[in-house]
Amino acid sequence: MNSYEKKNSLEIPLPDPFYYTDSETLKILKIIHNISRKHPVNVLVSGKQGCGKSSIVRQYAAFYQKPLATFQVGILSEPGQLFGEYTLENGETRYKQFLFPEAIQTPNCVIHLEEINRPEHPKALNMLFSLLSDDREVWMDELGTLKVADGVTFFATLNEGDEYIGTELLDPALRDRFYILLMDYLPREVEKEVLTQKTGVDQNQAEAIMEAICALRGNADLAIEISTRTTLMIGEMVAAGGSLRDGIVTSLQTDKEALESILLSLQVEKGVVEKRELDYIRFAPEALEN
Repeated sequence: MNSYEKKNSLEIPLPDPFYYTDSETLKILKIIHNISRKHPVNVLVSGKQGCGKSSIVRQYAAFYQKPLATFQVGILSEPGQLFGEYTLENGETRYKQFLFPEAIQTPNCVIHLEEINRPEHPKALNMLFSLLSDDREVWMDELGTLKVADGVTFFATLNEGDEYIGTELLDPALRDRFYILLMDYLPREVEKEVLTQKTGVDQNQAEAIMEAICALRGNADLAIEISTRTTLMIGEMVAAGGSLRDGIVTSLQTDKEALESILLSLQVEKGVVEKRELDYIRFAPEALEN
């Protein structure tokens, strides 16, 4: 099934009881909600990888009780692909409408355009220009005139920078149609609280994890960024019985040489990661029982 087909009806997501953000961001989102009562509005959420960009869109929809529809822009290769496609059924060609037209015509719907700067072909975004402009409508031969419903909020999220392969600079004319919401990682104590609530690690384990994370983030020589998402992955590994070393080894996206440098740095500077001599054993049922 194509990822844009109607898999189910539009639903209001459940809120995350442990989602944290700063008071300024909450104020901006309240203002965005107020604007959406007057007319559809567009918001571009930018920030570091894994800092909660997608989560804040879901939380916004949950808090204000709005249906949410998320669309992966990264697989778009041609204009109109969001709306539908021609298919062959019983020897006849017919046009199959996807979820996107329904979403933009659903009052108060939150539409999440994920990784908007990563389409397979830049021209694939052309049909969004009209929907995001003051006109808020687009014409399609197959569907006629599609008008954006009252109260619709478009959220677009993106990662920007040379380190993100496959991304493009967002067209200035398209960017100009959005309010900008900038996000960053959580403060240490808040991230620690999220870590305990979401993964189940105890306070001592959470403190050890945050000690390691902050040491890595503060080491300019290592040139490594660790997202809150990665912190939670490490926490889940520890909560499931793994060591801090296990969590770091399995969660950091880097090569073996860089990983050993990271582990050595933590061992020497902070003493938070134990050194381990590896034994090689056969991967078999009897070995796992020990």
